[in-house]
Amino acid sequence: MKVEQAMHRGVTWCSPDTPLTEVAQLLRDHDVGAIPVGENDRLIGMVTDRDIVSRGLAEGWDLREHCARDVMTENIEYCYADENMEEAIDHMERMQIRRLAVVDGARRMVGMLSMGDITHGMDDHSSHRYTAAVSAHH
Repeated sequence: MKVEQAMHRGVTWCSPDTPLTEVAQLLRDHDVGAIPVGENDRLIGMVTDRDIVSRGLAEGWDLREHCARDVMTENIEYCYADENMEEAIDHMERMQIRRLAVVDGARRMVGMLSMGDITHGMDDHSSHRYTAAVSAHH
């Protein structure tokens, strides 16, 4: 199975200057745990619900005064849409990540591969192996 067969297509983006309150609304409205951050048509980071809480709220910030750039994770891991799912799962296991940006041959983001995509699209052995690896205490 190829990544493009399991991934979520049509990812919603935000700019690095998007207020955190707006990012939180995007997370809620799209029922997702991560929003990619783009600038000049390139992926430069990712903001997760956890980023907002651990890098913003936990620091006592007023979220109305901060933007995506303030909490985003940079140097995002990715895979290719035409990559084999087992390779993508191995990558996610090694990096202990639950979401992976998916790009095409031109390195344009075309989707996201999440833990849910894997557990719904793969056989039980692969799903169990991956879930155990990324859910382990680190």
